[in-house]
Amino acid sequence: MTLNGIDVTDFLTAMLATGLLRAVPLAIASLGDVFAQKAGLLNLGIEGMMLSGCFFGFHAAYKTESVVLGMLGGIAGGLAMALLFGFLTIHLRVDQVLVGLAITIFAAGLTGYLFRDWYGGQNVAANVRARSIEIPLLSDIPIIGPAIFHRQIIFYICWALVPVFAWLLYRTRFGLNVRAVGESPFAADAAGVNVIRTRYLAIGLAGVMAGFAGAFLAVADLRIFTIGMTVGQGFIALAITMLGGWNPWRIAAGAILFGMLNALGDSLQIVGVGIRTEFIGMLPYIGIMLALVVLAGKTQLPASLGVPYARGQR
Repeated sequence: MTLNGIDVTDFLTAMLATGLLRAVPLAIASLGDVFAQKAGLLNLGIEGMMLSGCFFGFHAAYKTESVVLGMLGGIAGGLAMALLFGFLTIHLRVDQVLVGLAITIFAAGLTGYLFRDWYGGQNVAANVRARSIEIPLLSDIPIIGPAIFHRQIIFYICWALVPVFAWLLYRTRFGLNVRAVGESPFAADAAGVNVIRTRYLAIGLAGVMAGFAGAFLAVADLRIFTIGMTVGQGFIALAITMLGGWNPWRIAAGAILFGMLNALGDSLQIVGVGIRTEFIGMLPYIGIMLALVVLAGKTQLPASLGVPYARGQR
């Protein structure tokens, strides 16, 4: 069976594979941001952290021709931006919204400047290729086999982090401290929890994951860097975190849904469906807006989200 000359099985396989791949950066960034938000930090700087991860991950991969060092470079870039966010909002208690937007603008300017200065603005490609594995028998299943069971190792690592983060948030003392700090930092402090350290660890973890997500995009997926290449994915991850109710499993499902809508738009263009490309490109974002409308009243934010904390002051 064909669709405008394209085999339907191949079409569905390609759409599923693309959707899952595009969901990875969103899921990874969202998983880290769960801890920042649960600790009371409204991390609007996540877009800048992802963009820093893209550039510094690409730069490390380009210079070393190593996927591993590229990913580590991206993590370092995201972590640096997160620590800057933490210093300004936790220690200096500057407004979190303003700092987050400033971090994003700063990262966009910094990466754009360095890209033009170091690479002359040319879209060079890193000579790296993430290793793939094929799982016997499962990879032969029509449609889902090639899309799920014949992928990069790092693809599986990323999705394996979902249960790890669910365990970390709900089954460990650190997760309990994070949730306590986000709901009532004064009560948590009275119970012996170091609020400042917990918030630093939470935003640091968010930065690591945002940088990892950016590095995945620039190193493992595209192997290039372009100015502003995240195109708002950090903010989408922020929305997915909230819409998923800060639950890693729901966040993963939301990221996959967004990725599939994104892939559907491209797939419809490939088969020549008579719909304007501008409308097709809007599909994932329309989905996010509809979810926000439907779930807005059911989403209960952490009580101290966006509220600065000073010991002894209320």
